Amino acid sequence: MNLVGHLRCFVVVAEELHFGRAAERLGMAQPPLSQRIQRLERELGVRLFDRSSRRVRLTAPGGILLDEARDILARVDRVYSVAERARLGEVGTVRAGLPSDLGGPIVAALIAAFRERRPELRLDLRETGTGEQIRALAEGALDAGVVRHPCDTRDLELGPMLGRPLGVLLPAAGDLAAAPEVHLADLGARELVVPPREEAPGAYDELLAGCRRHGYGPAAVHEARHPGFALGLVLAGTAVALVPRTDDTAGVTWRPLAGEPLVWRTSCAWRRAGDPEHARAIADFTTVATAVLRGAAGMTLLDAVPARRVVPRPSSGFLA
Repeated sequence: MNLVGHLRCFVVVAEELHFGRAAERLGMAQPPLSQRIQRLERELGVRLFDRSSRRVRLTAPGGILLDEARDILARVDRVYSVAERARLGEVGTVRAGLPSDLGGPIVAALIAAFRERRPELRLDLRETGTGEQIRALAEGALDAGVVRHPCDTRDLELGPMLGRPLGVLLPAAGDLAAAPEVHLADLGARELVVPPREEAPGAYDELLAGCRRHGYGPAAVHEARHPGFALGLVLAGTAVALVPRTDDTAGVTWRPLAGEPLVWRTSCAWRRAGDPEHARAIADFTTVATAVLRGAAGMTLLDAVPARRVVPRPSSGFLA
């Protein structure tokens, strides 16, 4: 007897309490479904359903079996999941997405810390923005990611919310370079350079809204995928950049913003894994990543700031 197949049929009928709807959900005709339930009842020696012309009800033994059947099917699904991951060469691997602006030292620190914690696992890191990470997590192409909020975190687990204040990168010879800190309103109508919106749409929109709210209305906004391009625009005096604390280099200087009005909010995000071993591997990665972000990246814990869940809206891309 195909016990697993019969149990799947039993669970669907128990959830629908209607053989016609259950057959449709299973993609089969109703008579074969009824026959499978009858064979299961004969094998187990109990009646699972009370049937009449008007209704179907679980019997007491059927109710007891339902939880056990669901548990058995979940375990079977985990076996198939592990087998598929083994076929694809993914056993012992954590696939994680990282934003491109984390910087080399932070990525290196994360790899070293994960190797120390789980030396038997392979860490497959992929440089990708928040928007693409969310899609990859939903499709199962990534196990975890480091995302920038606000973003659509439905169906995802989130780690602690971390904050990284933004300052302004200015030409070293400019009139604001000598100030210990800069008010956003002091930037006037200077052009602004920021990472591409497609990488983190919610954070991009929130950043520009924060600029306007604090009196800074850039004459133009330039999107820079690579830090070198942003640096070039600042060096040329074409624009300023709003970035986390960075070391001064020839020709440019970084200054904090008064009152820290702009903060990048970041956390780890992941989908719950069915395989307990893989779930532990993902948990270890998120623990390590959070510690590295708080240490090497200097991010601070924002316990009081919840993750904002957003939903897509065609006109603006995201709605907080």
